[in-house]
Parts: sequence; C-alpha cells; structure tokens
Amino acid sequence: MPLAAVVLTALFVTALVTAQVISAKLLSVGLPLLGAVTAPGGTLAYAVTFFASDCLSELYGKRYAQQVVNVAFAMNFVLLGLVFATIAIPAAQGSVDPDAFATVLGLSGNVVLGSLCAYVLSQNWDVIAFHRIREATDGASLWLRNVGSTATSQLIDTVVFTLVAFVVAPAVFGVGTALPTSVVWSLIVGQYALKLLIAVIDTPLVYAAVGFVRRDDGSDVAAASD
Repeated sequence: MPLAAVVLTALFVTALVTAQVISAKLLSVGLPLLGAVTAPGGTLAYAVTFFASDCLSELYGKRYAQQVVNVAFAMNFVLLGLVFATIAIPAAQGSVDPDAFATVLGLSGNVVLGSLCAYVLSQNWDVIAFHRIREATDGASLWLRNVGSTATSQLIDTVVFTLVAFVVAPAVFGVGTALPTSVVWSLIVGQYALKLLIAVIDTPLVYAAVGFVRRDDGSDVAAASD
C-alpha cells in the first residue's frame, strides 16, 4: 500500500471522527451577501473528508475510494459506541463534570440519525459523481470533477442532514426538536453556501496533493478508473 494512500485514508477518517465530536458547537460565519450563517462545528472538518476522498478517487480509483468511504461509515458506530460507553461509566473523583462531558460529547438521537443518513448518501455520491465526470472529460479538468462532485454531494449532505435531523426524526420517531420550515431552509441555504465556498477553495489543494504524489511516485499513480 503506497504511503500516500495510507496518509489520505488516515486524514479522511480523522476528519470524519473530528467532525462528529465537535459538531455540538454551532458556528456563526459571515458570508458575502448572506451575512451571518449558522453551521455545525464539524463543517470544516467534514469538508476535509471530501478533499481526501477526491484525492483518493483521482489517485487510486473508484473502488478504493468507495472502500474507504464505507469502512469509515462503520467506524462512525465504533466512535458512537465508545463515546456513549464512556458517558455511561461512572466518573471517578477528580474527573471533569460528567454532565458537562455528556452535554458536549453526547450527540442527540436526531443529530446522529441525520448525520449517518447524510454521510452514507453524500460520500458515496461524491465518489460516483467524481468518476462520471472523469469519464465524461476523458480524465481532463480535475478542477471540474473536484468542484462538481463536491458541490453536488455537499448539497445532498446538507439537505438530508437538516431534513432528517430537524423534520423527519422529530415527526416520525419523536426524537429531537422540530424546527419551523423557515428556519430549516435558512439552515440549508447558509450551510450549503459555506460548504460550496470551501469546495472552491480546496481545489488548488487537491491539485497540489495529486501533483505531489504523482511526482513523488514518478508515475501516474491513478490511471485506475475502476
């Protein structure tokens, strides 16, 4: 296994786990035209997963990228199991406040459900879209497949997460708090605008990473398009 594949896979999983852990904090980010928008704390970390998966797709092909995405999906359950087990075990004297610990790390059921649904759909679509654009352009225009796949998959991620977490889960499963329609659409627009901006900004980084790996290996490592 090439070192670059190990590094990019580790980056993907690290960013994914980090996004889950820090999403309890809501960010207020100022954007041109839209003003201040609200987004989960894991937005930036989660964007790194799309950078890593696009690099893996370009360098090592569709099959490997999909394997990473789906194995990482299973790792979400490992993370949740470890977090909730730690919360459930009684705290020793001198520990941080267990209630504060549970508040910060214990994600509510609706957020977990929304996050898992959004992840499995958006990340798999990202790999599929990347390679469809790659085939349609005969391997040219890396920027197009990077931005195109990330922009569409981030839209899927944003819409699915917000609707499942704040509309479907409260209405169908009685988990979490339902938000007014106007607030739901405001969250979707704000989050997606921020994610789209990040997708455009990360394009030079994808070029740099892919170029570095190919120069370092002395070959076109990923002519694999399977």
